[in-house]
Amino acid sequence: MTNDPRETARSTEADAALGRVKRDSESLLGSSMGRAADHFAGRDAPEDDRIELWGRRIGRALSLVAFIGLSWWLGHQLKFW
Repeated sequence: MTNDPRETARSTEADAALGRVKRDSESLLGSSMGRAADHFAGRDAPEDDRIELWGRRIGRALSLVAFIGLSWWLGHQLKFW
């Protein structure tokens, strides 16, 4: 392999195009559920900080419970159920 900047740029562009194709070819529900699972699992937390990992998991779970509770309350106030 050479260290030609044009080859490096082409390789980077090709990798980005392949990533877009992979992302766009996934099913909508499958990719959304995968991203949601990663979000609620706290996969974006630093690997070496277990306290922050569990803090994110607990906070996100509580936000989901609050969202469901507020949605139910709004539906009740608007007499949807």
